[in-house]
Parts: sequence; structure tokens; C-alpha cells
Amino acid sequence: MKILAIAISAALLAWPHTATAQIKVLMSGGFSAAYEQLLPEFERTSGIKVTTGSGASQGTGPQTIGAQLASGVTADVVILSREGLEELVAAKRIATGTEVDLARVGLGVAVRAGAPKPDVSTVQSFKQVVLAARTVSGASTSGIWLTKELFPRLGILDKVEVKVTPRGTGAAAMVADGSVGVAVMPISEILTAKGVDYAGSLAPEIQFPQVFAAAIVAGARERENAGRLIAFLSSAQAREAIIKSGMEPMGAK
Repeated sequence: MKILAIAISAALLAWPHTATAQIKVLMSGGFSAAYEQLLPEFERTSGIKVTTGSGASQGTGPQTIGAQLASGVTADVVILSREGLEELVAAKRIATGTEVDLARVGLGVAVRAGAPKPDVSTVQSFKQVVLAARTVSGASTSGIWLTKELFPRLGILDKVEVKVTPRGTGAAAMVADGSVGVAVMPISEILTAKGVDYAGSLAPEIQFPQVFAAAIVAGARERENAGRLIAFLSSAQAREAIIKSGMEPMGAK
């Protein structure tokens, strides 16, 4: 019996730690503030270990989520802007029918920390702020929208230099170090960025509310557990953290 007990104990000690469920997430910056608040609770209550990588929702280059998946980077869940997600769906990178909208957030203006906060509450005042800044940074989807939609509509594309970065942290960093005058990016990212202050949101007439969504990656190894994470992030339990991060929840109430 003693020999049997010793053998069982040895077997238990040798049991691989990888038996614990693990999933991998690739996400852009817009939802990250809420995600970072919610993830510890999900891991504690589910027993699922989550590894998180980052990438841009849209754009070119190897840092985009789409480019990472195409190059062979593995993931079970992606969280990014709806525009970026639709591109992944079209590229057949997403398991059919697994897309879930998590939160909505408007665009705001970031200025260097401690600098006077300009009035950006109207279309005209925003236009004047941007023209005075001469250089503007934007992150991924919002940066693309500035160059392709808003600035051409306002007739200022040829008067303002736009620097599009893969993530909001990069756009904010340019403002913080003085490389650009202001950044236009999701409010949720401005509120957590270092070295910048939130000057205000864009006027309703030129607002671009961004939806951040989650989905299961096609061929995900941990599809069931990936679904559990998405269900948690879109549940009523997640609403408070999402609101605190400056976003509007789109999941269960």
C-alpha cells in the first residue's frame, strides 16, 4: 500500500501544468482598459489562463492583427474595431457566426499633458484646432478615417499632416513628446494614455463612434473556452468596467 501511495503521489506531482486550459487573445487598444480590469476576474472564476498579444485593427505592415494571423501567429480570440473585424471575416480568418459587439466609443482630442485644453465642441472650433496644430496623429481605424473621410470632407487634408500609428499608445506618445500637435483617437484610449490630457469629444456632426468587437479565430484550438471569454466580456458583469473605461457597453444588461 505504501508503495502504491508513493507511486500515486509521484504521478500527481509529475502531472503536466499544461493541463490547465489556456487561450490566446490578439487585441487592439480601444477595448484594452476595460479588458485589463476584467481579465483577472475571468481567469479567477473560470480557471482559464489567458495570454494576450497586441496588434492594430487595420492598416498595413506586420503589426496589424490580420497580418499576424496571415503570417501564422496563433490565436483563439481577436478583439478589435468592427471595421478591422469585417476585413478578417472577408479573409475567412473568423469562425462563422462568432462575432460579438462589446462596446462603443466616440473619438476625442488629446493634447499634451498640462497644455491649455482647446475648445473642440463644434465643427468649426475643431477645424481651427487641427489647422493650428498642423500635425495630427491617429490610431489605426481612426487614423485611416481622418485621412480618407473627415479631413477631405472638411477640406483640410492638404493643410494638415496626419501620422497614423498602429495603436493609440503610439498616437498619444507623439503628442506627449511634441512630435504632433494633437491626437484624434478613441476616448477610452485617451483616458488611460500617459503624457496627454483629454480635451473633449468631436461634435456630433463629425463624430465617428467606433464599435469594438470580439470573435473566435477560424481553427481555434480552444473554441469552447474562447466562447466563454467572449460571453464574459459581453455579459452584464462586464458593464461597470466598460463604462469606467469611457465606453458604452453593447452586451447584456
